Amino acid sequence: MRLTAEQITIIKHATYELAGHDARTWLFGSRVDDQSKGGDIDLLVEVDAEVIEPAQLSAKIATRVSLAMHGRKVDVIIKAPNLKQLPIHIVALQEGICL
Repeated sequence: MRLTAEQITIIKHATYELAGHDARTWLFGSRVDDQSKGGDIDLLVEVDAEVIEPAQLSAKIATRVSLAMHGRKVDVIIKAPNLKQLPIHIVALQEGICL
C-alpha cells in the first residue's frame, strides 16, 4: 500500500468527521499496488446508515483529503444501504485494503 501513516490518519479523520465514526474506509486502485508509481487516491467509504446526499458527502470527503494532501487527486465512492450497489463497489471491497 502506497500511503504513509500520516496520510492514512488524514483520510480516517476526514471520513469520521464527515461520515461518522462507524464509517469504514477502503483504499483501492493503483495505490494498493506497491510496484506502481503516482496515481490518485481511490477510496470507498462504507456506512451502515442511509446517505441522503451521497454526491455531496463524496465531494466533501474528497476535498478535505485533497487539501490536506497538498492537492493530490482523490476519488471517493459511497456505499450505503439505500444506494444502488455498482460493480465498482464490489471491486473496491474485493481488491481494496480497509484503512
